[in-house]
Amino acid sequence: MPDLLIELFSEEIPARMQVKAAEDLRRLVTDGLVEAGLTYAGAAAFSTPRRLVLSVNGLLAESKPVREERKGPKADAPEKAIEGFLRSTGLTRDQLVEREDKKGTILFAVIEKPGRTAAEIVAEVLEKAIRTFPWPKSMRWGAGSLRWVRPLHSILCILSDEAGAEVVPLEIDGITAGKTTQGHRFMAPAQIAVSGFEDYEAKLKRAFVVLRAEERAELIWHDATNQAFAQGLEVVEDRGLLAEVAGLVEWPVVLMGPIGEAFLDLPPEVLQTSMKEHQKFFSVRNPKTGRIERFVTVANIETADNGATILAGNGKVLSARLSDAKFFWENDLRTVADEGLTGMAEGLANVTFHNKLGSQADRIARIAALAAEIAQRVGADPDEARKAAEVAKADLQSEMVGEFPDLQGLMGRYYAKAAGLSDAVAAACQEHYSPLGPSDDVPAAPVSVAVALADKIDTLTGFWVINEKPTGSKDPFALRRAGLGVIRLVLDNRVRFNLLKQLDSGEAGHYWDLAGRAGHEIEADEERAAKILGVPHADFSTIRSEMRSRYDEKEQSQRLAELFDIPAASIVGFVPDLLTFLHDRLKVFLKDQGIPHDVIDACLAMPGNDDLTLLVKRAEALAAFLKTDDGENLLQGFKRANNILSQAEEKDGVEYSYGADPKWAEMDEEKALFTALDAAEAAIKPAMEQEDFAAAMTAMAALRAPIDAFFTAVQVNAENSVLRRNRLNLLSRIRTICLSVADLTKLDG
Repeated sequence: MPDLLIELFSEEIPARMQVKAAEDLRRLVTDGLVEAGLTYAGAAAFSTPRRLVLSVNGLLAESKPVREERKGPKADAPEKAIEGFLRSTGLTRDQLVEREDKKGTILFAVIEKPGRTAAEIVAEVLEKAIRTFPWPKSMRWGAGSLRWVRPLHSILCILSDEAGAEVVPLEIDGITAGKTTQGHRFMAPAQIAVSGFEDYEAKLKRAFVVLRAEERAELIWHDATNQAFAQGLEVVEDRGLLAEVAGLVEWPVVLMGPIGEAFLDLPPEVLQTSMKEHQKFFSVRNPKTGRIERFVTVANIETADNGATILAGNGKVLSARLSDAKFFWENDLRTVADEGLTGMAEGLANVTFHNKLGSQADRIARIAALAAEIAQRVGADPDEARKAAEVAKADLQSEMVGEFPDLQGLMGRYYAKAAGLSDAVAAACQEHYSPLGPSDDVPAAPVSVAVALADKIDTLTGFWVINEKPTGSKDPFALRRAGLGVIRLVLDNRVRFNLLKQLDSGEAGHYWDLAGRAGHEIEADEERAAKILGVPHADFSTIRSEMRSRYDEKEQSQRLAELFDIPAASIVGFVPDLLTFLHDRLKVFLKDQGIPHDVIDACLAMPGNDDLTLLVKRAEALAAFLKTDDGENLLQGFKRANNILSQAEEKDGVEYSYGADPKWAEMDEEKALFTALDAAEAAIKPAMEQEDFAAAMTAMAALRAPIDAFFTAVQVNAENSVLRRNRLNLLSRIRTICLSVADLTKLDG
């Protein structure tokens, strides 16, 4: 069984494309081989800046012959039908076989495809893969029709076994496959003949080419950290940059150089970002001071002066880049000193956040009002939260963030400190964007939490107001991420508030902005609102409450549209829908924490489900309870009681919810259940009031044995109507007590 080696040698492939390109080559070729009848034992793909490589081992030497029979039309069918059948099979009329059938004489085509050699199949599959390769961007060169990411120079394609290596006969646009490649562009450019993958990899390494990307990355990191350690420094870890640089060189040569004294006082994040973005340099930090003092660059060549010339050239370019960064930094500090962060933020009035949601300045005003309201719930000073929200996005107008957008928030922290603002406000400037993802750190400082929540709630309510919700996999405004951010901020900080109220506040802010942009004065709006709605109130929140109590969602939308003179489609009664969206995000989040979906549904059905901290506390207690034998068996007992009771209520047309009296209890098990229910009710009620769900579950677990005994010994639907009614009312007590903890009807099983 031969092994296959393919190398596609070209000009430099962009680093960001290499990993996917290697995987695409593996997929296209191996899928094609299998479809053609050639199976294999294993395949691996590799990439360097100048080559894509595929190694396939244990390939079949040839495909097996295939015999196929196709049923055609009747022998006396119209000529056109027979001709069409012949075209589909590639046979002639005399090659068809006639067979008698109960319907008459039928034509059959017997198609035999002989096995083909591996070389023939590989040539066919590889040509198709090259011509249809899915590069994100490709180009043509010369007079040929072939498109590739960069000009393709050569194709190495050999099949090797114990007898030796055989070149696969293949020619594409004047490029003929062979068994040779080239080493390093400058250090070993001569042709290299190879006989198989192991020989190929070993000869490449001798020719200053490291084939495996992970090996190049390991070499870079090892040499960089060793050089830094030797000078008492440390390399700032950046796995993304490491992977990118490993895709820029075939023979990594690590060099470390100094950063000019004039730039050492720049914030370390500025140095790191500038060097990474513009020159793909690693930052080297002094662990004692936290300053970035040196840089690491990775060359693709060894030089006689051990890289001194390369470092000198890189140092000059770096100085020019850092001079720009220093200019931005100093200009921004002057602006802060002269005008403060509020002055820096003034330009945000001219920056559109969304054409339907106003400017960034409009948004900041809404966030500031909401942050002050939320502050009281998270232990922050409302005035400080408002101030933090007013300046949190000021750095979006800074020259530094204009050059390096990834530094937004972080630069806000530096500028807030330079403006003499409190540590809490400065921290909020950086942290209010967090968390950005499921693994991102969650702010814990009260002011940061208040502003971060206000920011995300404003985003969610705003896009719900204009009916721009996520649909399917589309979420252009990252609203799912904002929803998860709200959930994580609330749960990680154990924030206790009614989310509906905060969503209402966010909604109100957007509606007033809509009204303002429609050209109304607030006073006039209040007067018109009272007249349109027929209420004597002028307070907007009261008006919204009045509308909710008197009008359905559609009518709310029409009246708000009339009130604000805007299209009805722009007004949607959405807060319950937005809360449902957040509950759906919470389900996903809790499912990842190991809480089943039906447990979450059972808790969502209870009052106060907009208090997420309380909701999760209840869900965790219920999930733990249901994992016990008592919990599982009690659930079955509850379901049995509920089913019997529901059937009886439907049959009798009445609700059995009151009047169970122990004086009508005949059986000992019946009397014991009365006693157990009294005890459980006495324990569960105060536990629920104190939000001690674990204690409530424990009290409920005590019902397991008496409920089991009751159903074993007592006939609920007794012939005596008084006993039957009393026992059904007793089942109603079971249902009421159990449902006071969670809606157990939502649970599976």
